[in-house]
Amino acid sequence: MTSAEPQRNDPRDVLGYLVKQAHLRLTARVDAALAPFGFDRRALGVLRVLIDDEPLSQQTVAGRLGVDPTTMVALIDGLEAAGTVTRTPDPSDRRRNAVALTAAGRDAYRTASAAFTAAEDEFLAPLSTQDAATFRRLLRILISDETATGTRP
Repeated sequence: MTSAEPQRNDPRDVLGYLVKQAHLRLTARVDAALAPFGFDRRALGVLRVLIDDEPLSQQTVAGRLGVDPTTMVALIDGLEAAGTVTRTPDPSDRRRNAVALTAAGRDAYRTASAAFTAAEDEFLAPLSTQDAATFRRLLRILISDETATGTRP
């Protein structure tokens, strides 16, 4: 039996443990890479949603990221205080706020995004390029809506 095969009696070889430990290692690496920019993963996610498709309502951004609307308000508050986004009443629906990147926000996104990508690449470095691509593809399958609802063949 190789070390890649599951050791059923080893609690460290349970899938949930392995996924959690991988997630913790990745997030620690990404957090360290983003710290110099004053961002965390969630804030960078907001900028990522806005970079190509702005302005958007806070509600739309929250939906795309799967973030609770109350949490989104706090994220936008922080980004607005940092000068990376602006929030204005949506002209088509004054009950909603439209969020857009500032010029500083666009610059911050570019540099922070590059650091984020480098951190992901470092995390995946023990894998071959092909294995890293396969790993991402398999994760997308596992979290796809079809898989979650049991409709995938």
